[in-house]
Amino acid sequence: MKVLVTGGAGYVGGVSVDAILAAGHEVVVLDDLTTGHRAIVHAGARLVVGSYADPAVVGPLLAAERPDAILHCAARSLVAESIRDPGRYYRENVAGGVTLLEAAMSAGIGAIVFSSTAAVYGAPDTTPIVEDAPLRPINPYGETKRTLEGALRWYGAAYGLRSVSLRYFNVAGATERIGEVHRPESHLVPNVLIAAEGGPGLTVFGEDYPTPDGTPIRDYIHVSDLADAHLAALALAAGGDAPADSDGPAALACNLGTSTGFSVREVMRAAETVVGQPIPHTVGPRRAGDPPVLVASNALAGEVLGWTPRRSTLEAMIGSAWAWRKAHPDGYGD
Repeated sequence: MKVLVTGGAGYVGGVSVDAILAAGHEVVVLDDLTTGHRAIVHAGARLVVGSYADPAVVGPLLAAERPDAILHCAARSLVAESIRDPGRYYRENVAGGVTLLEAAMSAGIGAIVFSSTAAVYGAPDTTPIVEDAPLRPINPYGETKRTLEGALRWYGAAYGLRSVSLRYFNVAGATERIGEVHRPESHLVPNVLIAAEGGPGLTVFGEDYPTPDGTPIRDYIHVSDLADAHLAALALAAGGDAPADSDGPAALACNLGTSTGFSVREVMRAAETVVGQPIPHTVGPRRAGDPPVLVASNALAGEVLGWTPRRSTLEAMIGSAWAWRKAHPDGYGD
């Protein structure tokens, strides 16, 4: 099939593009390169520089390419930024997302996979989180993702759009070609490795949580495991067999996770083993609103997508990320 990937010049999107191409499909990447890197885009994919939120770009592109499915990875995704500037998040993640859906409908494209987030759950009542848990986002980032998920359900009910929304927490690790580079960097694993390289020391936000070692527990999946889930979801949506949920006959929301998670100190200890030295760090106070445990059930993903996190051990994620950083000390050179 032919797949349009928004955000295909980014970390998550780029690894997914590689997986889609390796499976024998054709890929067109749409990315405005504001946070992505041209070097990430595989030579076998065609890059169109532009925004999915621009109807003058996305409408003609979809009409001309007529992909069988869309993988929507592009979005604003920084929690702190979303709190400072919620308008930007609603403009890009919500209004831009609807622009993409409208263009897809006009071009007769009936399948989309949405790379969403488990932030739609907010602070859940129980863990591991299952898909029918209440959606109570606690920041504009999570709220905008929840809103676009709602649009997908209603577009499915009204227009027959088949969609799969994948909800996950933290992505880590690297392939031989693609690793994680963000400016600013807000994710734990790369910040641990930056500290190991002599960069700013790590701050552990709280060590008095009701967890075995006192630090928060979070779910992490390897970026290649996420790419596998994207590929399986594309096959499901494009095949026309997306299972029904209670809100729309063609919409599915599915969690991706380990169902167990790792604490901050577990991540640090694994990193110390990989890099062969202590991780410089200090302990600070808890951040407001941080729950002790955020872990997603992967039972439904196993059932409907045949997905399991095959590479999502701390050793595999941190080891591959460290190897990529050592092989690419200048990142993508831009």
